Amino acid sequence: MSLANQDAAMFAVDLHAHTRFFHGHRRLGDRFDPYGFALLARAVDRRGLDGVATTNHDYSRAFSDSTITAIPGIEVSTTHGHVLIIGPNPPIETVPLEYTPWEVAEMAHDRDCVAIVCHPCRNSTVADLEGVPFDAVEINGKHPRTRPVAAELATAHGVPLVAGSDAHLPFEAGRAYTMIDADRLTPESVVEAIREDRVEPRVATTRVDQVIRRGYRTLHRRKHGETRSE
Repeated sequence: MSLANQDAAMFAVDLHAHTRFFHGHRRLGDRFDPYGFALLARAVDRRGLDGVATTNHDYSRAFSDSTITAIPGIEVSTTHGHVLIIGPNPPIETVPLEYTPWEVAEMAHDRDCVAIVCHPCRNSTVADLEGVPFDAVEINGKHPRTRPVAAELATAHGVPLVAGSDAHLPFEAGRAYTMIDADRLTPESVVEAIREDRVEPRVATTRVDQVIRRGYRTLHRRKHGETRSE
C-alpha cells in the first residue's frame, strides 16, 4: 500500500537517490544506469513510495517506470559541497568543483528547478554560507541524527526541510523521503510544493533501516580513521 494513502493529496517521494553504486567509469556507468534504475524503482515501489528523484553525481538522465514516478535531478559538486537540482529541466552534465553554490542555485532557478542543500553536515561548507538562494535543506537518510542541524540551517535560510535516502544501493532507497502536497505527482508539482513549503520530511525507523544506519556509521568511522592515520 502506498504511503500516500495515509495522507490525503500527499505523495511520498525519495528526493535523493542514485542509479549506480560506484563513481567514475562513465561509459560503464551509462550502460549500467537503466538496470540500476529498474532495481531502484522496484525498491521504491516495495517501500510504498510514489516516486524517486534520480540525482546522480554531476549528470542527469531521464528514466521512466510504470509503477513509480521518476523526478529528474542531479547532484552538483560545487566549490563548497554538494547541492541537488530537482525539477523538470536539470542540467545534463556539470563539471565538478566548477560552480559556486550561488551559481548552482541560479542555474536551478533558470531551469525552473529547485536547489537543495544535501547532507550539509558531511564534507560540506555550504552550511556556512549566507545569502545563497536555496529552496530547501535536506535531512539525509544516511545521517538522520543530524536533523537538528539541518533544521537550524533551514530556519536560517527561511526554507523548508525535505528528506532523501541518498541511496547508492537499491535497498537503501526510501530510508528517508518527503511527503509532497500536490494534486498530481510531476516534476513541476514537486518544485511548486517545495517552493510553497507544502512538504514534510520523513525518516523510516524500521529495524532494517536502523541496522543499515549502524553499519553505515561504522564504515564511515573506519574510513575517516584510515584517512587520519595516513
